[in-house]
Amino acid sequence: MQPTTILFLIVAYFGVLILFSYLSGRKNQENNDTFFKANKQSPWFLVAFGMIGASLSGVTFISVPGKVEASQFVYFQLVLGYILGYFVIGTVLLPLYYKMNLTSIYTYLGERFGNFSYKTGASFFILSRTVGSCLRLMLVADVLQTLVFDKLNIPYWITVSITIFLIWLYTFRSGIKTIIWTDTLQTLFMLIAVGVCIVVVSEDLGLNIANFSQFVADSEFSRTFFFDNPHSPDYFWKQFFSGAFIAIVMTGLDQDMMQKNLTCRNLKDAQKNMFWFTIVLTFVNLMFLVMGLLFTEYALKNGIDAHKDQLFPILANGHLGLVAAFCFILGLIAAAYSSADSALTSLTTSFSIDILEIEKKYEIAKQVSIRKKVHLMFVFISIFIILIFRYFIQDASVIDKVFLFAGFTYGPLLGMYSFGLFTPWKVNDKLVPIVALSSVGISILLMLNSMQWFGFAFGFEILMVNGFITFLGLLLIRNKAHSAIIS
Repeated sequence: MQPTTILFLIVAYFGVLILFSYLSGRKNQENNDTFFKANKQSPWFLVAFGMIGASLSGVTFISVPGKVEASQFVYFQLVLGYILGYFVIGTVLLPLYYKMNLTSIYTYLGERFGNFSYKTGASFFILSRTVGSCLRLMLVADVLQTLVFDKLNIPYWITVSITIFLIWLYTFRSGIKTIIWTDTLQTLFMLIAVGVCIVVVSEDLGLNIANFSQFVADSEFSRTFFFDNPHSPDYFWKQFFSGAFIAIVMTGLDQDMMQKNLTCRNLKDAQKNMFWFTIVLTFVNLMFLVMGLLFTEYALKNGIDAHKDQLFPILANGHLGLVAAFCFILGLIAAAYSSADSALTSLTTSFSIDILEIEKKYEIAKQVSIRKKVHLMFVFISIFIILIFRYFIQDASVIDKVFLFAGFTYGPLLGMYSFGLFTPWKVNDKLVPIVALSSVGISILLMLNSMQWFGFAFGFEILMVNGFITFLGLLLIRNKAHSAIIS
């Protein structure tokens, strides 16, 4: 596709999102209840469908297919673990959040342990989500820069700045209420793109309904289960339980994802949302892996030098025809911005409510004013981080970096919530930040030296280790004289 054609598609796409923003926010644009909770009127099926796009992001769209050549279907072991994690969210965490009628889920930590714990939990989320969303968006910005903006002589910093300001433009009115609707639209675009690309490359490989499944099964890249080496990061049980805990922390303990669930009318609707979301997301991740297998086989068959995060962009835009190129750009934009827009909104929510405590300190009009300033602040922070990271994050698949970073930043949240939910003790609240930071430091030390010390390499399971260290630290600072009723 010509750069001008892609640019026109991007402009048209954002035009549709801005129209959605106007229609959803014209009645309540100054209402924080709308921005933070969508007035608790979101249909559960829209939330479930839209969450798929937000969960996947542009990183999944590009990195998961690109991992197949080197790792086969190892990633699906992680996905199977998600199912267990989402079950815990639906049966343990959602009932708690609805019982407490939370806007920010980190309010629980404040009521359970105290203000230092509350601020620590919210701060770790803000750090993790800010960096994670920037990594995701950076990958997409790099692809668009190569395909479009370099050819139009537009500098990278302008590309990133305009992109994030456009996200701000369609989210500043009604926040999460707008995102519930735009995420649904973006998920639809993304799934159509994946489906079309699978059909196109299948035809080029001479596949049809009769022989498609057998081709995938016979491919050397479709190996899914790895039980042979317990020391390997690919070992099934490491991947499975890592997936379960990744789902718990990156969905259940993540304001971004839970904010969508908390817009449902009641707990029953939120649980239905989580059930169907789990089923569809598992199938969609399998589609991405199958697409990666087909792309890898196609590249090898035709002698095309395309690997890792460059596999999908190179094939779609240079070898599979105009339809595949169009769908790739459409799907990439949809996947990227369905994640980025909700991240911007959830960061605004958490910083406004958890850090600034605007609902406790200010009148309604002042709350709205501060929320708008915070929203804009995260726009500038995101631009700055992406420009810094672009020059250091260039070697391996970005999805690995996102999960690895999450292991360090979400681990303390996992330990804090586990301690709060499954023990009766209070803690010395002022020492909680020290415990959390120490846990991260010890986890990084273990990650760097585990092969030398223990003869095996930590993978995504460092998240569980980090959470366990935090749990032990809280056990050491517990206040035996005071216990809490477990919610």
